[in-house]
Amino acid sequence: MDARKAHKASSSSSSSTSSSKRLKYDVFLSFRGEDTRKGFTGHLHAALSDAGISTFLDDNELERAEFIKTQLEQAIDKSIISIIVFSKSYADSSWCLDELVKIMECRERLGKHVIPLFYSVDASDVRNQKGSFAQAFEKHEGKHEKEKVQRWKKALTQAADLCGEDLKNADNGHEAKFINKILGVVNKLLDIKSQLDIKHPVGITSRVKALSNHLHIENSGSKDDVRMIGIWGMGGIGKTTLAKAIYNEFESSFEGRSFLENVREVTNQPMGLVRLQKQLLNDILKSEGVNVDSVLKGIEMIRRRLPCKRALVIIDDADDLHQLEAIAGARDWFGPGSRILITTRNQHLLQQVGVDGTYIAEKMDEEEALEFFSWHAFKRRYPEYLDLSKRVIRYCQGLPLALRVVGSFLFNRSIAEWESHLEKLRTSPDGDIQKILRISFEGLPDDTTKKIFLDISCFFIGDDKDYVTKILDGCGFYATIGISVLIERCLVTVNEQKELMMHDLLRDMGREIVYENANGRPEEFSRLWKHEDVTNVLNDESGTEKIEGVALHGSYGTRFSAQAFTNMKKLRSHKK
Repeated sequence: MDARKAHKASSSSSSSTSSSKRLKYDVFLSFRGEDTRKGFTGHLHAALSDAGISTFLDDNELERAEFIKTQLEQAIDKSIISIIVFSKSYADSSWCLDELVKIMECRERLGKHVIPLFYSVDASDVRNQKGSFAQAFEKHEGKHEKEKVQRWKKALTQAADLCGEDLKNADNGHEAKFINKILGVVNKLLDIKSQLDIKHPVGITSRVKALSNHLHIENSGSKDDVRMIGIWGMGGIGKTTLAKAIYNEFESSFEGRSFLENVREVTNQPMGLVRLQKQLLNDILKSEGVNVDSVLKGIEMIRRRLPCKRALVIIDDADDLHQLEAIAGARDWFGPGSRILITTRNQHLLQQVGVDGTYIAEKMDEEEALEFFSWHAFKRRYPEYLDLSKRVIRYCQGLPLALRVVGSFLFNRSIAEWESHLEKLRTSPDGDIQKILRISFEGLPDDTTKKIFLDISCFFIGDDKDYVTKILDGCGFYATIGISVLIERCLVTVNEQKELMMHDLLRDMGREIVYENANGRPEEFSRLWKHEDVTNVLNDESGTEKIEGVALHGSYGTRFSAQAFTNMKKLRSHKK
């Protein structure tokens, strides 16, 4: 390089040597300023910085100073990778050649990575000091000591022998594509894969692989398609974690990327959709100056400015069509090869936007659940209290949210405390788990659908779907559409025998809602399903007009009088 002073990608460093010693860079750029500073190297530096890669670049506006050489050597020492831009007059500069010697010494001594780039020069000219390099050394040999000149020549030969990149071999000299290729090499060497934090990614690898089959990111036949894919599943099953893993795995394959987290929650805040649009634009355009003051303006800016960008966009926890219409209303809003990934609890929402595929998020199997729980309960891969841990696994039924919440609560507690808490969970569901699961219930479109969910959770789990539909239709509940909505929202499933099923924690959540609405007094429950509660209320004839349904089983016999039902004026059904 020419006269230089340490300069970070984001700002110039302090002029003091002590300050520079504290700096650490991902990449050190060695180049001939007058050849490439305002062109190729400037663009390369900008691309590295935009990708979040800390890059050392000289500041040519600063005056030459005696300590500059020391700073440069320290910067090379503290950089993980050195990129050498060999251009026609590179060897004219003794500064560049001194840098090169230092770079190759660090490679030999410290195992540093070195990437030689051949910009409008042949590698053979660099290796053998021919062409413009021969002319440069004719001048050096008369001005510098012979030993120094020999060190320079040796360093050039060693660098040219490394596996480098040649501009003329990269898409016929297309500089933008050449820079993108270099970014890929740098990312691979730095192993930049975990930009989004994922704690204890148990079982993630297989799920990423399965979801990748929908995304077709590395499928050359689909490289120009814009694909929109959904991840669908109940609350707490790990949709966001999987989306983060996809982002981390593939973000370097895209020109722009944006992870819009908690879309449902953000949208409920003032100007929430506008904030999301602004984040999307800033993320992909790599700018902080995008001004969006209305949803309509945001839509127009996205449609106008992003079609030129091949982008990876994650829309996490969407629950309303308006959100998607404002953020990703059409595929042509994004450049060829873009991928839009939507996580949601609402399958119908994915159908409304016409996704190209839907990945159904799967609960953890027993082995995965045990390991995931152990990380939270014991901070290790395998549990200490195996039998107690397996009881927790059975309770959580493969739901990562529950495994994390219960595991974290039980961390560093005694066996007696474990036993006590597990006993408590049998009758009183964990509040943190219920809070997340209840979002799906609260988001149901109307009170009738909510009543259908509560009826199923209290009375009809394991019953034939058509049988239940007939009963609930008789109550005026329009159960055909109601049950369909519950299935779309992951609150109810239908097994191969066409029986209605429900995760135990969702069942507990529904029953807890009944408890809460009656302050725990069975005679005021909207639904009575427990043998003990039914017996007490009917024997005492204490039922109120709040009771809408009662589960009567054969074991009760005919001991209850008709008078016991007199005050149940809203009673619409009972199950035998």
